[in-house]
Amino acid sequence: MERVPTVSGTTNLLDILDRVLDKGLVVAGDIRISLANVELLTIRIRLLVCSVDKAEQIGLNWWKHDPNLTTPLQPTPSRSLPGPVPGSTRPAPRGRRAPARRR
Repeated sequence: MERVPTVSGTTNLLDILDRVLDKGLVVAGDIRISLANVELLTIRIRLLVCSVDKAEQIGLNWWKHDPNLTTPLQPTPSRSLPGPVPGSTRPAPRGRRAPARRR
């Protein structure tokens, strides 16, 4: 007679995800493609899955300084279109002209 292993207790997906994010999970591996003992391609895979708090604890905070993920706050312009202010006698500012080429 074959014995079937049983699991004591219940664990749902939320508990597993909470544990992984709290503790962290590292997946590492190398893929090498060789032909006649000549290495043609090497792919190194390093994956870390954890919460932001855990990543900061171990010294990872690259997302704080990545310009693609963080944008500096810019002041709100007082007007949306360039041009003279109504009631003003000053002309609207113009862009700089490119220097003339010599022939």
